Amino acid sequence: QVQLIESGGGLVQAGGSLRLSCAASGRTFSSYAMGWFRQAPGKEREFVAALRRRGGSTYYAESVKERFTISRDNAKNTVYLQMNSLKPEDTAVYYCAAAPSIVDVTTVYEYDYWGQGTQVTVSS
Repeated sequence: QVQLIESGGGLVQAGGSLRLSCAASGRTFSSYAMGWFRQAPGKEREFVAALRRRGGSTYYAESVKERFTISRDNAKNTVYLQMNSLKPEDTAVYYCAAAPSIVDVTTVYEYDYWGQGTQVTVSS
């Protein structure tokens, strides 16, 4: 069982930056693939970024490439999402997710564990 707790959301002006953190419980954190998803009001949850286990390959949605960076610190059981050059369309609740084994990191249903979400609001 893995528990995930996100933090770092807030209100920021367009062009600004935020760093989201996701703290995970459990001693096998490094063996999990980690992902960030987001959900805006009235829309489906969508993939943002993912990182394979033990600091492997990274993946990004086209809409956030070159602006967002996912990273992990296995010693701290934490995964981060650095968000730069934020746009109003990035406004959403951001969720952290974990999967012990995964094929398609962009698919919601591949992940077994989810955090409660943190709100990111970007004003124009």
